[in-house]
Amino acid sequence: MRISTIAAVASNGVIGKDNDLVWSLPADMKFFMSTTKGHVVVTGRKNYESIPEAYRPLRGRTNVVITRNRDYVAEGAVVVHSLEEALEVARKAGETECFVIGGGQIYDQALKEGLVDTQYITHVEASPDGDAFYPSGAWDGWSARGLHEQAMDERHDHGFRIVQYNRTGT
Repeated sequence: MRISTIAAVASNGVIGKDNDLVWSLPADMKFFMSTTKGHVVVTGRKNYESIPEAYRPLRGRTNVVITRNRDYVAEGAVVVHSLEEALEVARKAGETECFVIGGGQIYDQALKEGLVDTQYITHVEASPDGDAFYPSGAWDGWSARGLHEQAMDERHDHGFRIVQYNRTGT
């Protein structure tokens, strides 16, 4: 099973603030939805709760929420207590590509443990204030393939480019 991260990351590494997005990028959201549809998505509790309630759980995906709280309930999602448990849920489901969708701590753990095969990174041309970050240098030394570019316009707060990074030597 391929393990992938997917994130929109500002030039300064910011991915969010106050448990929310710091931009409006409809084309990136469309990419996220189409790329993860039909797959298992793994998220931390705070990131899961940042998804507007009307969209939780994300439709067309198996949502797996990681939390330390043994009493936590997420209607329509699978609740686990470690990244390893989350990945086991995906394996048992016969998943071909499992997506880690945040937040910062989950990204950091998956990357530090060498679990990630692919990173889908939306490089946002901005340096907003934030309190959640994608791990610095996470794609250094990985092979890169550009997937999409979008200029800032009336629908997009910032320009961005989406890049697929694959671990080299695997």
